[in-house]
Amino acid sequence: MTKRLASSIKRGKEVLLTEAQSLLHLVDKIDANFARAVNMIFACKGRVIITGIGKSGLIGKKIVATMTSTGTQALFLHPVEGIHGDLGIVTKEDIVLAISNSGETRELLPIISSVKHIGAPIIAFTGVKTSTLGRNSEIVIDVSVEKEACPFGLAPTSSSTAALAMGDALAIALIDKRKFREKDFYKFHPGGSLGARLRATVRDAMIVGERIPRVWTKTPARQAISEIDRMNVGFVMVTDRRNTLLGILTDGDVRRLVSRGVSFDDLTVDDIMTQRPKTIDEKASLAEGVEFMQKKEITSLAVVNGKNKLKGYIHLHDILGRGGSVNISLTS
Repeated sequence: MTKRLASSIKRGKEVLLTEAQSLLHLVDKIDANFARAVNMIFACKGRVIITGIGKSGLIGKKIVATMTSTGTQALFLHPVEGIHGDLGIVTKEDIVLAISNSGETRELLPIISSVKHIGAPIIAFTGVKTSTLGRNSEIVIDVSVEKEACPFGLAPTSSSTAALAMGDALAIALIDKRKFREKDFYKFHPGGSLGARLRATVRDAMIVGERIPRVWTKTPARQAISEIDRMNVGFVMVTDRRNTLLGILTDGDVRRLVSRGVSFDDLTVDDIMTQRPKTIDEKASLAEGVEFMQKKEITSLAVVNGKNKLKGYIHLHDILGRGGSVNISLTS
């Protein structure tokens, strides 16, 4: 490896380490002011108007995009355009989130003065809490960093990354506050891959045929347990010869029985299964399926038709594309 290549690799790693450390330092700055900002935005009857210029403006636009896609109404206001008429979009029902590392950005300060006259509260993302922006804001979120990754300390690098990450933290905290779910995400992402999946029906995504972990009623218990192990999805469903779903046996059920010292030698699957497992109709939307699984804190659902005939099963990881192993209890 040449010295030039080695030098570039070293510099790249230094930049990432500097920015990573800056983000870690932000963790202790998530305090009561952050919680107040979340509550203020949640209670807001208007929109979050985000403003900033230069790199802060670019970060602001990204935060707007994250908020609007996750249920929080947000708009970006360019400071220069704002003082030339665009401030007309701001009302006292709105909240202004102003981003400035120094808190003294020349183009931003006239906006702050006008917003205070309008009566909209201001949340500041700044590295200097005692700055003009900080002093004129109802809530100040500290996004200061020890140093920029730029060797001259001039180009916003660590500071812009910190503001971006804090914006993500705010948006995600609002997701929790609003109880925003995947089905809601679909409403704002009808063209995205997740949106397309959630728009489909359960029938479109269910696992069918020989991949269904299933045994007949009256099957010996040990054989049913072996089927759980063979299929490796964490459960087996029990049907009669007409394919009517009768029950389910999960690996969790088996572990609990073993811990109680139950012998399976003279038992059938009917003796140890849970009757009336949780199910979903094949005609339901995947969005409904995801919401139901999250509400019940399970990761799989048996799929049936209107006559309770087993058609297949769906898995949360397959729908959302997360991968991972199955560890479920459809009966809890």
